[in-house]
Amino acid sequence: MRDLQHFDVSGALLDWYDRHAREMPWRVGPAARAAGTRPDPYRVWLSEVMLQQTTVAAVRDYFHRFTTRWPTVAALAAAPDEAVMGEWAGLGYYARARNLLKCARAVSEEHGGQFPDSYEGLIALPGIGPYTAAAIAAIAFDRAETVLDGNVERVMARLHDVQEPLPGVKPVLKEHAAAITPAKRPGDHAQAMMDLGATICTPRSPACGICPLRPPCLARQRGTVADLPRKSPKKPKPIRHGHVYLAQHSDGGWLMERRPDKGLLGGMLGWPGSDWSEAPEPSPPFEAQWRELPAEVRHTFTHFHLILRIHTAPLEVDTAPEGLVIIDKHAFRPSDLPTVMRKAFDLWRGQ
Repeated sequence: MRDLQHFDVSGALLDWYDRHAREMPWRVGPAARAAGTRPDPYRVWLSEVMLQQTTVAAVRDYFHRFTTRWPTVAALAAAPDEAVMGEWAGLGYYARARNLLKCARAVSEEHGGQFPDSYEGLIALPGIGPYTAAAIAAIAFDRAETVLDGNVERVMARLHDVQEPLPGVKPVLKEHAAAITPAKRPGDHAQAMMDLGATICTPRSPACGICPLRPPCLARQRGTVADLPRKSPKKPKPIRHGHVYLAQHSDGGWLMERRPDKGLLGGMLGWPGSDWSEAPEPSPPFEAQWRELPAEVRHTFTHFHLILRIHTAPLEVDTAPEGLVIIDKHAFRPSDLPTVMRKAFDLWRGQ
């Protein structure tokens, strides 16, 4: 049994990382980094934005498509909004895609296509908050910044046996993480800490027996690993309802709306519909004999559950009602729709 004051946490972590680092399409591994290969800040930034609220497994294909289509920040900055939003569809949290474009354009127009190499410069960019700025500064530029994501929070809570619940205890966990962030190899250290949380110090059934931080871990010594990190009780999510209207022209075109830039699904194409509330009024986009499908869409957002009733009718005009657009059948791709809208289309197609 070793105490934390006399244990080289970062040294043990880096030794473990050198042997067990995960291979990621956006990552420069420890061996390549030691040989002088530097990470591409664009790829680091893109991966960090995509990974917010999303798993590594879900992000890999999106990252490959984005970097194949837009291999540099300048290429992304020059891309049409609709193309980027279409490629993002399915990843969720669509404000990230809007901020992605704003940030890419700021880097291209205001910084000559080069990402700032400091926390202060990075956090001044659109859509980059404290976590992302610290992660890019550490991983791309080897700045000794403290990177605190959910994985690191869990490792710190268990290593120090922190009993106070999240989210209120975040500042304490960040202090613990800062205390072991090294001046040498801070980028590898940040990624090692995240890898440890993702593969060893997992939320359930952590592999304590092979953990490099097993000797000084206070939660292991005190038998509290399974209880940590503690979290304050969540309020139950409310349920909202809505109506969507799917209208197809005889030539195959679809009547659609582009949602406002601000708010949920901002800037994305979707079906015209009502507001989402406890008791929304039906609001068809034009007069017709609308038929309600017997199935309904159920979808969960961060703060509420949504139930959508689906109505369908033929589109018999060639000009879209005000505020709407007709998408030609050759330009319509269900995969470009946000998930909740694609669910409605899939139910329509199934009927």
